[in-house]
Amino acid sequence: MTTLTFEDFKPGHFGTYGPRHVTREEILAFAGEYDPQPMHLDEEAAKASMLKGLSGSGWHLCSLLMRMMFDGFISRTASMGSPGVNELRWLAPLRPGDDLMADIEVAEARVSRSRPDTGIVTFKSVVRNAAGVTLCEMVSPIIVRRADAAAE
Repeated sequence: MTTLTFEDFKPGHFGTYGPRHVTREEILAFAGEYDPQPMHLDEEAAKASMLKGLSGSGWHLCSLLMRMMFDGFISRTASMGSPGVNELRWLAPLRPGDDLMADIEVAEARVSRSRPDTGIVTFKSVVRNAAGVTLCEMVSPIIVRRADAAAE
């Protein structure tokens, strides 16, 4: 399998990944372990919340996005990690039964000033459900080895 290096990431649409089906059981399990708020665990409390029904944690959605990105391309990228997330917005609830698709765009790709053997690739990720509703947007950079450095 070919390893993707910095030079493979040109600004523009990079790929679409999914679908990833989300079950009620997954939502409850994630919430029980990591985000035990009532709207993520209890049907009646969720109905009374501003979300108007059981909804997955935004952090669960981010974890699903990360897995979709890893399976889609990061697993074969000369990635050296990420310095963090620049922007994250949860726009609509994650619901049991949702089928998720992730559209990934390379927003920017630049050579690192401090480590010229690497580049910084900034992705804009958009997660939608099967109805086309945008659930989440994230802008995040990763550090990627350049082709000459990856060959060493």
